[in-house]
Amino acid sequence: MNPADLARRFRRAAFLMSTPDHTKLPGDAGAEVAFAGRSNAGKSSAINAICDQGGLARTSKTPGRTQHLVAFALSETERLIDLPGYGYARVPMAVKQAWHALIDRYVRERQSLKGIVVVSDIRHALTDFDRQMLEYCQFRGLRCVLLLSKSDKLNRGPAMEVRRKVLAEIAELGVPTTAVVFSAQGKSGVDEARAAVAALLDG
Repeated sequence: MNPADLARRFRRAAFLMSTPDHTKLPGDAGAEVAFAGRSNAGKSSAINAICDQGGLARTSKTPGRTQHLVAFALSETERLIDLPGYGYARVPMAVKQAWHALIDRYVRERQSLKGIVVVSDIRHALTDFDRQMLEYCQFRGLRCVLLLSKSDKLNRGPAMEVRRKVLAEIAELGVPTTAVVFSAQGKSGVDEARAAVAALLDG
């Protein structure tokens, strides 16, 4: 699919629902791709950039505002799922543990989940949470896309060196992963990210 067709595919994204219970999501059929990342990694901004809709996923200057599973429909059979951000938000530890448990149950039990997009700030990749999500992918046999976000904060040379090091680390884990140097603000890597997410959905 060419970049223009991919852009049209993702522009169809529409808010479907938000729920703190993965069993309340739409029927477990079709194809889903979930977006995961620390609360300050730019996860919602990445979804908005890929879907070319500035207000689709709620963004905030206060990290950790996504506290439920948020579903966006691309079609009757395809969805994007925004997972709760983890690890940064100034909330009680019990709440963080609840978010973690929700992510764990969703990833382990959701059969329509075809892959995970891990959004990681390129200046801090990989975090322990990123590695845990990659291990989830390995456990479930899921493919993964790693978005190295906020790449506008680095020059191209250092950004590509981070990508090289990250891919070397991922190779040791044995998880099939594509790594995209990405900036929602600078709109770089968006076409590549769309193609990678589409490949997960198309399985």
